[in-house]
Amino acid sequence: MSNILTVTLNPALDMSTTVDRVLPEEKLRCEAPVLEAGGGGINVARAIGAMGARAHAFVAISGYHGQQFLDILRQEPLVPEVFHTHGETRQSLAVIDRTTGEQYRFVMPGPGWSPEQAQDALDAIARVTPQRGYVVLSGSQPPGVPLHFPTQLAAQMQDHSARLILDTSGKPLKALLNVGSARQHVLRLDGAESEDLAGRPLKDHHAVADFAQELIARNVAEAVVLAMGGEGSILVEDGHRWHARTVPVKVRSKVGAGDSFVGVFTWALSQGAAWEEALRYGVAAASSAVTTDGTELCRREDVEELAKTATLTRI
Repeated sequence: MSNILTVTLNPALDMSTTVDRVLPEEKLRCEAPVLEAGGGGINVARAIGAMGARAHAFVAISGYHGQQFLDILRQEPLVPEVFHTHGETRQSLAVIDRTTGEQYRFVMPGPGWSPEQAQDALDAIARVTPQRGYVVLSGSQPPGVPLHFPTQLAAQMQDHSARLILDTSGKPLKALLNVGSARQHVLRLDGAESEDLAGRPLKDHHAVADFAQELIARNVAEAVVLAMGGEGSILVEDGHRWHARTVPVKVRSKVGAGDSFVGVFTWALSQGAAWEEALRYGVAAASSAVTTDGTELCRREDVEELAKTATLTRI
């Protein structure tokens, strides 16, 4: 079994299309839609697949759209671990206006869960958690899932000597600050999430690293990664503070950069890389992803090349 498991509680059947112009109260004649299996954990598993590995991908699906989702997923370089839920797997819609080149993205909330379903999901995840491996929880939570789900998952990792890498946002992210929360192995968040959680602007690299160190001191995580877009990422762990970035690249689409980072960062750790080397590979993956079109993720050859030239400095 793979030593990496990704978890996607709220997947989406992503539909993308183009139209001449987005206008109100008009019948907009669209191109034939492209369907893709979406969701944070799924994209993380796809990025791991791009590096030649194969993660197991735990995914909660339901209904007709869920079956469509699963049919697409089986063509990806990953191993599905299916958890059936009630309701209907959500859809999302992305429409590109050819006239302006702008993309409009419509994201649905997903089916509601009960606390009992959330517990069933925890039990199901436990059954497929790799011993001494890595579990990545990424993406939004369905309505009704308790905010403390990530800390419950982190707590049960101890039974498998597994490590949880968490990439979340919003209320579940803020819930991590509660006293008594189980410690994550790695917490990743972006610039906007960092400042929202800190309650103050983080004006430079030192301020970002200081906040990451605060989170570690509060026992939220063993290591914290803060993404800074084109400026790369900062990682703080056990008093070590690293900043990594690649050479500038031409940005075509920012979609999938964060998931590519998490996937390749996790892959590198699973291969025995040191923290700073995993960070170097992660920023290379993010830079690779932004050079691709649409929802395409990172490319292995680009990751390897960018990682060689990425700068790594102590803060």
